[in-house]
Amino acid sequence: MSSLRDFYLIDPTFTLFNNGSVGTVPRPVLEALIRFEQEMEFHPGKFFGAIGPRMAEVRAQVAEFLGATPACLSFVINTTTGLNYPIRSLQLGPGDEVLSTDHEYGALNNAWRYMAKQRGFTYINHPIRAPMTTREAFVDNLWEGVTPRTKVIFISHITSPTALIWPVELVCARARREGILTVIDGAHAPGQIPLKLDEIGADFYVGNLHKWACSPKGTAILYARPEVQRLIDPLIIGWPWRDEPPDAKHFLDYVEGLGTRDMCGFLAVPEALRFMREHNWDQVRADCHALAADAQRRLCEMTGRPPLHPIDDTTWFSQMCTAPLPDVDIGQLSSRLYERHRIETAMSGWNGDRRIRVSVQAYLDQADIDRLIDAIRQESL
Repeated sequence: MSSLRDFYLIDPTFTLFNNGSVGTVPRPVLEALIRFEQEMEFHPGKFFGAIGPRMAEVRAQVAEFLGATPACLSFVINTTTGLNYPIRSLQLGPGDEVLSTDHEYGALNNAWRYMAKQRGFTYINHPIRAPMTTREAFVDNLWEGVTPRTKVIFISHITSPTALIWPVELVCARARREGILTVIDGAHAPGQIPLKLDEIGADFYVGNLHKWACSPKGTAILYARPEVQRLIDPLIIGWPWRDEPPDAKHFLDYVEGLGTRDMCGFLAVPEALRFMREHNWDQVRADCHALAADAQRRLCEMTGRPPLHPIDDTTWFSQMCTAPLPDVDIGQLSSRLYERHRIETAMSGWNGDRRIRVSVQAYLDQADIDRLIDAIRQESL
């Protein structure tokens, strides 16, 4: 793989394997962002007076990138914010259940549990058996938690603690047949895997552009099928609210009509899409996947423990993978990697299991993988 490191401003004394937590933008995208910031400050009134048509053009380009109908997309600052729209809007109450998995992101578990406490419904983190076998088996495993009271299924497209790709299109199709709403946490999906949101069939799908799609911080999307857009309430009450039945325009206004805020990050997203096109991102993803697979294989060999899927089936992850760690204090190991080896990673205890999450973005190469493996071997002996 030929690294694109020169396009990034990353501290050359550090090796970053944590793109899944906080992504970083290529230089051309940052330069575009700065130009828009300067334009905004040069004549703020003119800038905001013309923001509507410009955002419509951004929406069209992002919709094409994500395989979505433009009218189904609204812009939010991150996935946690975007998912709070359906979580807080859906009219659930005592006796209702929301079914999820035990691989979900903690912040969204908290959001569902908060609303469950407020409104009296039940939020269930159903255990998923490991190792994974087939996508159909995953759906069957999840459906063991479905009951007549299940009103919503909430799952990740790519899980945060375990980096597994769930077959959300199969889940959404089965849920639709059974009259169950689907809410998908796609925080890690845009840019990391190809997407066709209209075909996935989720009722609500939220994903970040600022993690894997090379876009500025604070850029994400909330997708809602036309049939369910009327279910969305505004999180912030302001000028867009109308005392009349909601329609498609209400959906966009309710989500995006938050008063004055910096829209420059969204205006820079087309530059990120252009950067990916010009650098053959399908090949970049494939190369990054190969590096991630190599890291996972070597880490599993080191510990003698398997990953959460068959070792020879790497279709369960893309540019981000997890592997079990040796019997060490993960807090101390993480600190030693950072301080002694200048390596930043994500480590966590998941279901009592110590794991490392390795994110491989375009600025890494084989030498970086070798450095990570050698450092972990040194520090965990």
